[in-house]
Amino acid sequence: MSALEKQIAFLLEIDKVKTIIRRTRLLDNTRYENDAEHSWHLAVMAVILAPYANDSGLNVLKVLKMVLIHDLVEIDAGDTYLYDDHLKAEKARKEALAAERIFGLLPSPQKEELHALWEEFEARQTSEALFAASLDRLEPLLQNYHTDGYAWKEHGIVSTQVYKANEHIQKGSQVLWAYAKDLIDRAVQEGKLKKGSSENI
Repeated sequence: MSALEKQIAFLLEIDKVKTIIRRTRLLDNTRYENDAEHSWHLAVMAVILAPYANDSGLNVLKVLKMVLIHDLVEIDAGDTYLYDDHLKAEKARKEALAAERIFGLLPSPQKEELHALWEEFEARQTSEALFAASLDRLEPLLQNYHTDGYAWKEHGIVSTQVYKANEHIQKGSQVLWAYAKDLIDRAVQEGKLKKGSSENI
């Protein structure tokens, strides 16, 4: 296969990400969102919210690439619900295999570049990965709040779980974490999220 044929094969394969259904609802609460919609939303958030990153020298293009490709592994591995501790152990193994196959469809050097970007996102060590991960947590938080806590209520999630699952937002953006904490507090006060105790962590 030529480089172009490999690139087209990759682009056709990732169309499947549109079929991966997440646990968060669209803001109009008519249905659950899919991974492609989630990734698109994160990309726009990266452009708009980049000034709030802890690192003022953030490489926004790198963040954009990360958020656009970070969930492609779910084509093979499926979506793992943030609060499902039972599936987390298996998640890393499945996603690593998926990354090998999916990014392996591309010719070099794109194959290595995107695989490395996905690994960087997962490791959450660089400024770009930390900010991308912050957005990845903030987006469903916004959706849950603005759909009256639909998914939180559906799965019996309480505030302490939400704080714990989202606290790493601060590593990418202290400003966005302050906003997120306020949103969680308001969700509890407004009855959208049940208050939890330390035992729920």
